[in-house]
Amino acid sequence: MKTHTLLMLMLYGFGLQLSAQTVYDQIDKQADAVEPKVIAWRRDLHQNPELSNREFKTAEKVAAHLRSLGLEVRTGVAKTGVIGIMRTGRPGPVVGLRADMDALPVVERVNLPFASKVKGEYRGGEVGVMHACGHDTHVAMLMGAANVLTGIKNQLAGTIVFIFQPAEEGPPPGEEGGAKLMVDEGLLKDLKINVIFGQHISAMTEVGQVTFKPGGQLAAADRFVIKIKGKQTHGSQPWAGVDPVTVAAQVVLGIQTIVSRQMELTREAAVISVGRISGGVRNNIIPEEVELEGTIRTLDVDMQNDLHERLRRTATNIAEASGASAEVEVVKHVPITYNNPELVTKMGPTMKRVCGEDNVSISRAATASEDFAFFAKEIPCFFFSLGGMTKGKDPKTVGPHHTPDFFIDESGLKLGVRVLSNLVVDYTTKIGK
Repeated sequence: MKTHTLLMLMLYGFGLQLSAQTVYDQIDKQADAVEPKVIAWRRDLHQNPELSNREFKTAEKVAAHLRSLGLEVRTGVAKTGVIGIMRTGRPGPVVGLRADMDALPVVERVNLPFASKVKGEYRGGEVGVMHACGHDTHVAMLMGAANVLTGIKNQLAGTIVFIFQPAEEGPPPGEEGGAKLMVDEGLLKDLKINVIFGQHISAMTEVGQVTFKPGGQLAAADRFVIKIKGKQTHGSQPWAGVDPVTVAAQVVLGIQTIVSRQMELTREAAVISVGRISGGVRNNIIPEEVELEGTIRTLDVDMQNDLHERLRRTATNIAEASGASAEVEVVKHVPITYNNPELVTKMGPTMKRVCGEDNVSISRAATASEDFAFFAKEIPCFFFSLGGMTKGKDPKTVGPHHTPDFFIDESGLKLGVRVLSNLVVDYTTKIGK
């Protein structure tokens, strides 16, 4: 009796493995079939990019595709976002897959037959528009994953939510947008989403490679403005006033020592950069006010709050030492992109199975930021980087993200479709039951 029971259990387990392998094979087969469409979608999106909160045509294309798959579709989410919902009819977790849709005010310099020639309006001026961060590939890969997952719907459980998010790069001044607005509108609570997976193409990581980091993967991005107020006077008589220009110069130098001399950098990295200095109208007038604007990047919440306080103290004291004053405003913009360690551990085997163990690695934290962080602040999330650089290239020679020379090798897109699809299968059938 015991032998018979053991044999039955062994056969049952073997059957489950065969069933799982059959699903994985189906994913690979469907990913192969949809790859030409993914590339075509990507090229169309690349040639017709749209800025943040202006992704109208992009949203229409996405919504039309999701409807063609028979999914429930919601549009106008967080202004231009699109949500596709696939209900399997079987009990299980609700899994979100996210892609961002917006382009950047960058003039493309890459010689491609589908290079962008689009012009747009940004902050009152005409700008070139380019998918210089790979969001076109994210959209195309998620559309492809929707194809694959609807094709194996009868072998899944729970609900799959395809999240096409606008304004990841930040909404225009005076507007709301992005992942934060999706959260504020109640997307996560309304659909009771348990986890979200997101991927970002990397122009400096070889095709076939996937990297990620448990815990803080990408930095919080905060904006600061420092107004140095002095006393206006003639340029020939600086002693008759208080020069905010020289004070501003001292403040710029002073705040650089906050990170280099006051922060515990063996704990986590931190960055303060001044990106804009504005003040004065003529060469022979010492102005009354100079404004500094910059960014703060941190990977630890305690360090973030400490750095904010040190910035205020440093700027204020330097200004007062010269008889001027400083008004310091720090606005928390994007939180730390946090990968839930437990979720990463559970999904690690999936990543290695799909990509190959040698192609999966733990990355160092980066001081770039991602508004996917607003999702990760609310529920367990897993955000990873997917290689998009041609094999054999030197990362130091390729065009970085957010530049006119940004380039993605499309041969890596199929892997993105496979990874997303396999994460869903393994989470819904093994992990999140």
